[in-house]
Amino acid sequence: MSSEARATAAVVPRPTLTMLDAVAMIVGIVIGAGIFKAPSIVAGSVSSEQVFIALWVAGGVISLVGALCYAELGSAFPNTGGEYYFLNRAFGGRVGFLFAWARMSVVQTGAIAAIAFVFGDYATQLFALGPKSPVIYAMLAVAGITVLNIAGTRESKLLQNILAIALAGAMLAVIVAGLSGTAAPAAVAAAPGASSAPMFSQLALIFILLTYGGWNEAAYLTAEIRDARRNIVRALVLGILVVTVLYVLLNMAYLNVLGLAGMKASKAVAADLMKATLGDTGAIVLSLIVIAAALSTLNATVFTGARTNYAVGRDFSVFRVLGVWREQSNAPVNALLLQGAVALVLVVLASFTPDGFETMVAYTAPAFWLFFMLTGVSLFVLRRQQPLSENPFRVPLYPLTPMLFIAMCAFMLYSSANYAMSKDPGSIGAQLGIGVLLLGVPLALLARKRVI
Repeated sequence: MSSEARATAAVVPRPTLTMLDAVAMIVGIVIGAGIFKAPSIVAGSVSSEQVFIALWVAGGVISLVGALCYAELGSAFPNTGGEYYFLNRAFGGRVGFLFAWARMSVVQTGAIAAIAFVFGDYATQLFALGPKSPVIYAMLAVAGITVLNIAGTRESKLLQNILAIALAGAMLAVIVAGLSGTAAPAAVAAAPGASSAPMFSQLALIFILLTYGGWNEAAYLTAEIRDARRNIVRALVLGILVVTVLYVLLNMAYLNVLGLAGMKASKAVAADLMKATLGDTGAIVLSLIVIAAALSTLNATVFTGARTNYAVGRDFSVFRVLGVWREQSNAPVNALLLQGAVALVLVVLASFTPDGFETMVAYTAPAFWLFFMLTGVSLFVLRRQQPLSENPFRVPLYPLTPMLFIAMCAFMLYSSANYAMSKDPGSIGAQLGIGVLLLGVPLALLARKRVI
């Protein structure tokens, strides 16, 4: 390695993010297109409006439980590698490497592709680019956001803050329109058979937790947040609380205008709400809101995803080209380029399936919940390694809190693996994701740590 290359590789992340920057990242990642798609599915899986709202509150509580576990890990071990660093320290380099492989090839890149498809679908409603318009828009979004992040952390965090504020404002406008609207009698009729149906099915909680997903990405910001040991806790808790309040209010707005039966029958609850309250302009307004949500989530996901690639490149010689941090832009440029290229390949492959978004969600789920669960387990392992006096934050009600988090992850892992074995056409995505994850096993066995 040349002296110039060694100097470049020695550059490390600078703490330039404030606590509010981190909150904007968390809110931007979590609030995506899911809140405009999942509620109708959840409505069809519950027995009453009270249970419906209670489950959305429960989703926020479960997410907060997980966030508290991550807050302890992040405050004790602030590192740009996030979960990769936790797993590597708790279980050794091979598990850490396999996780990084999963993030690089399945979890993060699949999530980027899924979000890009949402952007493409709604951008096409405003201005179509031909029969492949959604795919074209999706590819342009991945390329454009990747280039922005390569330009620098300052530029990407500025866009994130603007999008997060615009998204929160737009959601509040929808909430006000829905809560102040008058429901038609037919729209609020009780769901057929509700009285004899179970209170809720597993499907309802699966989609709710999917909609809340993404707050864990805060772990990858710990090396770039000022006063990380305190601010990572504040950012996680505040971010989850903001998202929970917005989600509950938005679902109350849906219920007020459409009712449970109307939501169940709707293919796009947000669009139906906007049409009922704003008329023909509602579809345009909704498209702009979802586009803002997709871009916000995409930017934050690209930002955090490249940090894992950088960390594994820093630690393992087989990916050493990724372990370079560009000082001028304060960004892992090579890691961003690889991540963008893999995401573009996934967009192209998923475009040949009936629904690219659903395929990519299924593609990421098994690997995501597997390592989410292992991260929860790592808290028990790392507590034994880390003396109490060195950690400024401890998860409350230990060990019950992390045990609850691990149980939730195990349930989601079981559900996603069970779906992969089903005959549903969308299960091909889950099968492919499991296959790509398993390809990383021999690489993990052969990988060697870098000697720096």
